[in-house]
Amino acid sequence: MPTLTIKAKDFANELTSHNVIEKDLNNEQNISKEHIDNNKAVREILLKRGVRPEALPAAEDVKKLERRLKSEEKAVEKTGLKKNDYQ
Repeated sequence: MPTLTIKAKDFANELTSHNVIEKDLNNEQNISKEHIDNNKAVREILLKRGVRPEALPAAEDVKKLERRLKSEEKAVEKTGLKKNDYQ
């Protein structure tokens, strides 16, 4: 999933969490409606800004990313630096 989509969903979730407290929502139906409304609102913002989430390119494959990170770690190890030296 592209980072923009992840951040958008995270933002909608945070809005829901905030509004559950602010609006004192206490039943599943109200919370669910709030969550759906927030997701729709965030999607509308994206669309107004010219971003169609379903058209975004897929993020890098997790397995490929893991292999790349391992390769980079090996390269760093060859230079004599320890993992803790660059964190």
